[in-house]
Amino acid sequence: FYFYPQLLELIAKSQLTSLSGIAQKNYMNILEKVVQKVLEDQQNIRLIRELLQTLYTSLCTLVQRVGKSVLVGNINMWVHRMESILHWQQQLNNIQITRPAFKGTTFTDLPLCLQLNIMQRLSDGRDLVSLGQVAPDLQVLSEDRLLWKKLCQYHFTDRQIRKRLILSDKGQLDWKKMYFKLIRCYPRKEQYGDTLQLCRHCHILSWKGTDHPCTANNPETCSTSLSPQDFINLFRF
Repeated sequence: FYFYPQLLELIAKSQLTSLSGIAQKNYMNILEKVVQKVLEDQQNIRLIRELLQTLYTSLCTLVQRVGKSVLVGNINMWVHRMESILHWQQQLNNIQITRPAFKGTTFTDLPLCLQLNIMQRLSDGRDLVSLGQVAPDLQVLSEDRLLWKKLCQYHFTDRQIRKRLILSDKGQLDWKKMYFKLIRCYPRKEQYGDTLQLCRHCHILSWKGTDHPCTANNPETCSTSLSPQDFINLFRF
């Protein structure tokens, strides 16, 4: 699921004007299905909020500053689409997540070492901050320097880290501040449960785990994983 929002957001940032009328219509149809899935499942809400905000900002720039000369179709159609985006944003904002009654072991009942171990599996610093806002004890754990150090080392190279060093008042490296400074300067490491694969022999796209009738002697060596940006780059000439 994470692959689709990232792909849609990259298109919203820089590729909208290069899409044909049919491609733009398909883009909006796919976006609507993604939003509906989030509304039904009540998961990944923040991810789609950010996508919709990026798209709306891009459309405002194109409609207000440049006009219909760069957008395929009637300008009123795009205004209607922008109204749809605002409606979806409102629906996401109105979601009230009800927590089921649970009398068993909770996250905070676990030993501190296990809590930290689980928190180390989070790959987004914003999730770590959100988790720390749940309870005072978690807030203390979410400030653990080792957590933020591992996040920095996971997403960024040693060279990038050395260029953005920040010291705390105590003279120690402030890994949390460094992380948020780094994500403003460099792209983070991308991580997806499902990935598109390109067969270099057959020039066929397929999802990882699904086979295609490859005629190469060693099909496994011909497949290359594609990130959303790699997928967009396939269509650049």
